[in-house]
Amino acid sequence: MGLKEALVARALEEGFVAARVCRPDAVPDVAERLAAFVEAGHHGQMGWMAERMHWRSDPAALWPEARSILMLAESYAPEYDPLAVLERPDLGAVSVYAQGRDYHDIVKKRLKRLGRWLIDEAGGQIKVFVDTAPVPEKALGQAAGLGWQGKHTNLVSRDWGNWAFLGSVFTTLELEPDAQEVDHCGSCRACLDVCPTNAFPAPYQLDARRCISYLTIEHKGPIDEDLRTLMGNRIYGCDDCLAVCPWNKFAVAASDMCYLGAVGAPALAELTVLDDAGFRTRFSGSPIKRIGRNRFVRNVLYAIGNSGDPRLISIAQVLCDDPDGAIADAARWAVTQLRSE
Repeated sequence: MGLKEALVARALEEGFVAARVCRPDAVPDVAERLAAFVEAGHHGQMGWMAERMHWRSDPAALWPEARSILMLAESYAPEYDPLAVLERPDLGAVSVYAQGRDYHDIVKKRLKRLGRWLIDEAGGQIKVFVDTAPVPEKALGQAAGLGWQGKHTNLVSRDWGNWAFLGSVFTTLELEPDAQEVDHCGSCRACLDVCPTNAFPAPYQLDARRCISYLTIEHKGPIDEDLRTLMGNRIYGCDDCLAVCPWNKFAVAASDMCYLGAVGAPALAELTVLDDAGFRTRFSGSPIKRIGRNRFVRNVLYAIGNSGDPRLISIAQVLCDDPDGAIADAARWAVTQLRSE
C-alpha cells in the first residue's frame, strides 16, 4: 500500500467518513467569489472575513511551504428528524451540530493524531485546521473530491449527504491529488425553497444577514424586527436547508457519540432565568457557550415572542429592564407580540 492509500485508510480508522487530496492552488475561483460576497455586504458583521481575504482566497498564502492538502469529512448525521421540533413552539430548536461537545475539539484531536502518524511514516511538516483559520474548506473539499458545494453553499456528497464537519491537514509532502467532484444538484431547489428567511438571493449564493444560523450565532445586538417572526423557535443555528437535502438518504451515522449530547430541545421557560454562571455551567463544552449568555437569552426571547403562548408573558416581562440592551429590547418585543395575539 502506498503512502496516500495508507493515509486514507488511517483517516477512516480515526472515524472520518472520507479523505481526499488536493493542491493548495486548486481553488483559483475562490478569490473572485469571496470578493463579490464581501462587496455585496453579505458577510454582515463578520468583519474577519474581509480582514483575512488574502489568506482565505489563497490557501497557498496561508502556508507557502505546503505542497498538498488532505481534506477530511466527519459525519454528525442525526438519527432523528431535526425539523420536528419546529412544531413545538414551547421548545427551543438547537442545531444538530451543537447537540453535543464542541466539534472543534474532537475533530482537531483526530487531525493531530493523523498528522503525527503521517510524520512518523514519511516525515515532512504539517499544520491542521478546523474551521477557525482562514481556510476555504468547502471549496477545497470540492477540489479534493469530497463532494460539491450545493445550492445552499454547503458541501454535499453522494456517499454521506451533507451532515459533516470538515477538517484539513496541510503538509509539505507531495501527495497525488484526487479528481474534483462535479455538481449533482440538478434542478432540485429543496434547500432554497425551505429557507424561512429567504437567505439565498440565488442558487449557490448566501446572504448571511438573513441566515438564521448567522443571526443567532454571529449577529450582535438586536435583530431586525422583520426577521424575528421568521426565526420561529430557533435559538441556536438552523438546519432547514441541510435537513431537506435528498442526498441525505445516504447519510452515514455520526462517528462519535460525543456529538449526540443532551442539549436536546429545552423548554424556553427554563432558559431565560440563566445568569452568566448558570449559562456557562449548563453549556460547558458545547459550541453554544461561545456566544455568551446575553446573545443566547436574546434568541430565546425572540422564540418566546413567536410561541403564541400567553403564559410566557410574565417570564419575558422580568427581562424588560435587563442591563443588556438587546435582551431588554427582545423581552419588550416578546411581550408585545404575545399580548397582540
